[in-house]
Amino acid sequence: MQSKAFIYSIIIVLVTILAGFFILPQGFDQRFEFQRWRLGLDLTGGSHLVYEVDLSKVKGVDQTIVLDGLRDVIEKRVNLFGVSEPQVYLSKSGDSQRLIVELAGVKDVKEAIKQIGLTPLLYFAEITTPLEEGGEAQYVPTELTGRYISGAQLTFDQVTRSPQISLSFNKEGSKLFADVTGRNVGKPVAVFLDNNLITAPVVQERIAGGQAQITGQFSIQEAKELVGRFNAGALPAPINLINQQTIGASLGADSLQKTLYAGLVGTLILIAFMILYYKGFGFVASLALLVYMIITLAIFKLFGITLTLAGIAGFILSIGMAVDANILIFERTKEEIKKGSSKTTAISEGFKRAWPSIRDSNVTTIITAVILYYFTSGFVQGFALALLVGVVVSMFSAITVTRSFLNTIIKDHA
Repeated sequence: MQSKAFIYSIIIVLVTILAGFFILPQGFDQRFEFQRWRLGLDLTGGSHLVYEVDLSKVKGVDQTIVLDGLRDVIEKRVNLFGVSEPQVYLSKSGDSQRLIVELAGVKDVKEAIKQIGLTPLLYFAEITTPLEEGGEAQYVPTELTGRYISGAQLTFDQVTRSPQISLSFNKEGSKLFADVTGRNVGKPVAVFLDNNLITAPVVQERIAGGQAQITGQFSIQEAKELVGRFNAGALPAPINLINQQTIGASLGADSLQKTLYAGLVGTLILIAFMILYYKGFGFVASLALLVYMIITLAIFKLFGITLTLAGIAGFILSIGMAVDANILIFERTKEEIKKGSSKTTAISEGFKRAWPSIRDSNVTTIITAVILYYFTSGFVQGFALALLVGVVVSMFSAITVTRSFLNTIIKDHA
């Protein structure tokens, strides 16, 4: 058992060393182009914009599709400003729908606000460069724009069951669409949204009547995205800026420094307490705690989890919970030693008896974190995600890491 525990301990130490290099903010990660740290607006500075979406004129169409398409359009606009890891998400406040845009480090906030607030522009275009001549295709816009589209929806072919997009045009749009398709039989007609090509289906025949289907090798997700973009460009769902908060970069850096300092001091106090009270057991718990912290931070960075002040608070809270699991184990172990059991037997029984309490307390915390994540937004969601990841890793740390270290270091003796 001790040799197996020793092997596990060596693997854990090696993985921790690699993870330690990986989480370095500069040097190793930049030299090898690893995933960069993603810091939230409150840590890097920038602007937090809140828009209210006017859905009063959106009728007869699934509003969720319209909102998703609108978010997709705004996200593409934000990316044009070179913002580092922009956050664009929807939030519901009472009966109103809101679009939240977080621009970290953006330089020209006024221009960003101007571009974000524009109504999405969708238009159809004809090809001007014959395909057989080679080269890049050139398109010229037609009079047919998004305002002539009544709506778009996801449908399925009755024979093949493959997804397709069904378009409906109003009376004037039906005539324009018939003219465009009549001039381009056998040719592609491109659709642009905010001057970005979203699709270019080939016209099979002149289409009259105001109904059309766009078919192709779409996945269901791709078809849904196209439907959302058509609806975002076709239906009037303007957004109005109702709140703007600007955070200076120096203020964000100061908040980050104070948060990290508080976390470091708290961790050192925990380690000191564990070593003074539990002696050898406390030393092992401190090593396991360091492993836990490094592995958790590596997971945050590897999966691109955005760190905010609330997220860091959730991570620090999970550190205390990781120590709590060790305390349960050590108290159970001490009880077994008092009964006269050998140290290895006491450790085994200590883990076995402490596990139900550790499992139940962590499962309830995980359930709470999941509920907070899916039913909230903003800083509360960041806190919930960090807490969720931290608790899951702390269970691994308490049961696997601490146990391996104890079985490697602690030996029976008279």
